[in-house]
Amino acid sequence: MTTTLPFHADKTLLSDAATAVKTAGVALRDRYTPHARGVSMRGIAEETHANDEAVLDLLRAPLLRARPGSRWAEDELAGGPLPAGEWWVVDPAEGNINHVHGMEDWAVTATLVRDNRPVLTVVHLPLTGDTYTAVAGGGAHLNDRPLKVSAKTDLGAALTGTGQAKPGEDERTFRRIGDSVTAMLIHGLVVRVSVPAMTQLIHVAAGRTDAFWQFSDVRSGLLAGALLVCEAGGTVTDLAGAPWTTGSPDFLAAAPGIHTAALNVLSPIA
Repeated sequence: MTTTLPFHADKTLLSDAATAVKTAGVALRDRYTPHARGVSMRGIAEETHANDEAVLDLLRAPLLRARPGSRWAEDELAGGPLPAGEWWVVDPAEGNINHVHGMEDWAVTATLVRDNRPVLTVVHLPLTGDTYTAVAGGGAHLNDRPLKVSAKTDLGAALTGTGQAKPGEDERTFRRIGDSVTAMLIHGLVVRVSVPAMTQLIHVAAGRTDAFWQFSDVRSGLLAGALLVCEAGGTVTDLAGAPWTTGSPDFLAAAPGIHTAALNVLSPIA
């Protein structure tokens, strides 16, 4: 039977998780080049797979050992609810496509999910050395500094963002992304369209940007981001306005002052 850890116990587990994620980050950083690797679909796939393989073994054993009885969610691109209990949802190379193309927006992430609720997360950016963490009920932090979402109340002044969750999504999803960008360009200030979700969501949690939405249920980036944004004082729902869960078909994380306005723009598209 899975036990529920109090906040103070989760803080100890957070330290163990951060150590594992940072160790994996060193391995991924050592594989990074400032130029693109792979010029064909096969070459790109081989490079991304090699990144995952180089990092996974550095994460799996330490994380499972740190929380006895927890289980491992194998596919970082999977969506939907997990079975009951505690699961590690990990992306060994969040933003893998960026890493392979010599860009800097990538990270290593690990999130402990308890009965489909994220309770602890670590997001490490190896190129900068920055580490974003959150424990349910304990706030969100960048290194040792508390994070707080934006105080904006005017959507017209908002910097927002979106992007696709994974390659090869269906045409309807692509059209919704395009329609939503157009709508938010009309009602907001600037829209960033980029991947991965996590590197946009850490900016929402830190108050640098004001909202992020996605027409997807891919768990790995959204679980970590949802916990960081919530613990930094943000609002996280689906595009119907209901609290976001792993079973939600879409996602919106926003500063409270613009969440309703953003929802009004996006919900007709969803």
